[in-house]
Amino acid sequence: MDELTLNPDTVRALILKVRAVMAREETASTPDPGGNAIDDENPVALQDLPGDLSRLDAIQTIDGLSPIEQAELVALMWIGRGDAEPAEWADMVRMAQEQHEGPTGEYLLGHPLVADDWADGLEALGYAGIATEA
Repeated sequence: MDELTLNPDTVRALILKVRAVMAREETASTPDPGGNAIDDENPVALQDLPGDLSRLDAIQTIDGLSPIEQAELVALMWIGRGDAEPAEWADMVRMAQEQHEGPTGEYLLGHPLVADDWADGLEALGYAGIATEA
């Protein structure tokens, strides 16, 4: 198996950043329960607010990585979600490079479980402990 070029600490930081973005997006739409607005629950604190640039920041961080690092993030997601085995790492990185179309950050954040997939991928590649939550 080829080594991960991308620093595992960078992946860990991205996992935390993307989990925060996904948490905001999950709570961003509160359905109208009807009734009296005073009696209704207050919105969750992590709700997306106008001007919150967390998602854009995560995308820019990903897109600011080198092409090989971006391909590794894609391959890591694929391995983490079970599309490939760790022994196929080099092939998955090559495939990610060959199939690259458009911004990688948008592609990756289009997958709601990407942070968990990265964590699982790191573990599958033998970087246990690096993906644990802080």
